[in-house]
Amino acid sequence: MKLIWRLKSLNEYSSWIFKLAVAVLLLGFACRLFFYQSSSFEPNIETPFVELSKEPVPSAEIPEPPPPPPPVTVDMPKPPASVNTSETFLSSGVQEHEDETPQEELNDGKCDLFTGDWIPNTSGPMYTNATCSLIEGHQNCMRNGRPDSGYLLWRWNPRNCELPPFDAQRFLEVMRNKRWALIGDSISRNHVQSLLCILSTVEQAVEVYHDEEYKSKRWHFASYNFTMSNIWSPFLVKAAIFEDNNGVSSSEVQLQLDKLDTNWTNLYQSFDYMIISTGKWFLKAAIYHENDTEVGCHICPGKNLTEKGFVFAYEKALRYAMNFIATSKHRGLIFFRTSTPDHFENGEWHNGGNCTKITPAKEGEIELKDLNKILRSVELAEFEKASAKAAENGVNLKLLDFTNLLLSRPDGHPGPYRQFHPFAQDKNAKVQNDCLHWCLPGPIDYWNDVIMEMAVNG
Repeated sequence: MKLIWRLKSLNEYSSWIFKLAVAVLLLGFACRLFFYQSSSFEPNIETPFVELSKEPVPSAEIPEPPPPPPPVTVDMPKPPASVNTSETFLSSGVQEHEDETPQEELNDGKCDLFTGDWIPNTSGPMYTNATCSLIEGHQNCMRNGRPDSGYLLWRWNPRNCELPPFDAQRFLEVMRNKRWALIGDSISRNHVQSLLCILSTVEQAVEVYHDEEYKSKRWHFASYNFTMSNIWSPFLVKAAIFEDNNGVSSSEVQLQLDKLDTNWTNLYQSFDYMIISTGKWFLKAAIYHENDTEVGCHICPGKNLTEKGFVFAYEKALRYAMNFIATSKHRGLIFFRTSTPDHFENGEWHNGGNCTKITPAKEGEIELKDLNKILRSVELAEFEKASAKAAENGVNLKLLDFTNLLLSRPDGHPGPYRQFHPFAQDKNAKVQNDCLHWCLPGPIDYWNDVIMEMAVNG
């Protein structure tokens, strides 16, 4: 009996051992199968990433980009080794911004486009004398042989906001079927050439009108039905001027302080956008008229007239012009631009003045001349009064105060290079210097960045 019970227990034990062995074998097989399959999902670190197809993408899916503008390297001298483009010459020490401050935060209503610094711009200008044929000879510094090029390697950078570079393509698209006019003196002509040269990187402007003296002109961009006009009106009021192209006068200007110049007023309502300016011409010798009667003069010895001074005339003429604008019911956008500083040293225009700087001035190194301070004071005062009246009448009048923007750029004038290679025959030749107008390309080009921000992006 005991033997039978032991045999039965042994059989049960053997059965349990057999089942356990089978279970272990099945578990091992399952684990082996699992790890084998899992290994097929692991990346092969010895095999490089599969290259994307190198077959060309059909042009219907990805359109080709528009052709780039003409290269600015043509006929453009390389920057001299002496020009340090790694840091600004301005004492503020402003560098290229490395932080990623959102533009919304920068443009939060505290933006002052007219307070900033000139910072390095190694890419250079958008055009050259070789790519733009519209530059007046006296401002064509590259063609005229200016030997340095460092003045081309700076851009204007407002301190409290981002200022995108001028976008010629977008400007023309926005200005389709519109009409612009720049009204004023030779600085306005200087500016309109700058703007046309930049726009011509997209489409060449065609001159469609000029007056008898070629002082007022109009250009057309056919693809956009966009016109740009330059209207010669250095005083904004009616004036008889007896002066040649070199600024030499044979008689005093006859200035009608109570009659606006019809060269611009007759066309005023036809323009969608205008930039109006004046200034330096009021410093010239002049006889003043009101109600068709001589009422005084400025620099008129022996004329038996009361010396009124240029401020008398400037206030009256500017107030009359600004009042016309403010009450005009014009529905476009009108800019009033302050007069620009000159940088004559060791004299003035006709007595040996020159400008030899080749780098931007450090902050505080140059002060605005007293005459420029007076002009600007009158301009700001008259604009403030006119802007309040304009707002009441629904006239969109804005200020372009470029005075300080260009004050620190004594290097941007033609100087002796208003003539073609002035020292070709004699390296010590005494030549007329121009320290009032601006080389093209040059610092005045960056006016257009500001104007686009206010007129298009704003």
